[in-house]
Amino acid sequence: MKPVERHAKILEYLQQNGRTSVEALIAHFNTTGTTIRKDLTRLQQEGAVIRTYGGVMLNREEGDQPIDRKTLINTEKKKRIASCAASLISEGDSLIFDAGSTVLQMVPHLAKFNNITVMTNSLSIVVELNELDNDQVILMPGGTYRRTSASFHGSLAESAFSQFGFDTLFIGADGVDMNAGVTTFNEVFAVSQAMCNAAKKIVLLVDSSKFGRRSPNVVCSLDTVDVLITDSDISDGTFAQLREKGIDVIIAGDK
Repeated sequence: MKPVERHAKILEYLQQNGRTSVEALIAHFNTTGTTIRKDLTRLQQEGAVIRTYGGVMLNREEGDQPIDRKTLINTEKKKRIASCAASLISEGDSLIFDAGSTVLQMVPHLAKFNNITVMTNSLSIVVELNELDNDQVILMPGGTYRRTSASFHGSLAESAFSQFGFDTLFIGADGVDMNAGVTTFNEVFAVSQAMCNAAKKIVLLVDSSKFGRRSPNVVCSLDTVDVLITDSDISDGTFAQLREKGIDVIIAGDK
């Protein structure tokens, strides 16, 4: 396993299990103590984890991880969610894709479409769309490039989205709070708000680990979300609360 993959798996493990001892990580990943300690040192330097005596925990204050690492966290769940989301697309649709790692997983499913328009601020999505052997209209907003998320932000990007109207926005989140709504660690989140305003329908793609987590910046309230696609690990209580808000909740795949 490459270091970047193991780093992502460590974060995923901490996300699921909370504070963990170094010994538990060594056993779980079947590797040496030296390797795990090097991994944790790197993650601590990047602000992703907090080291404690004999253990480690996620740094909840720093959730804005690089997009290549986010893509490796809960990958199978994200792929099932993305496949389900792609089934909502029809020929002739105009779409907005945000720069989230789950939305990125939708791109392979777009190969079958030849008459859709996709606007995105994600350089990663544009690169992957360009690899598909089909005929699509791809729009980028411009703006200031942000390396962490491989996406464009700022007033130029926000203004670009405000000039168009789209059928559907597919958007991810760092956290979903029943009161605050859809939240993100990304401090330049105004472009996400502009996306929401430019779309007739908002489809939120989040794996079940995002529920109950509130990131610092609010993108939109849950009242504005039309469809939410998640995995089968969502709790019954959360499912019921979302349905009470009038959201069409779709469960992708089985446990």
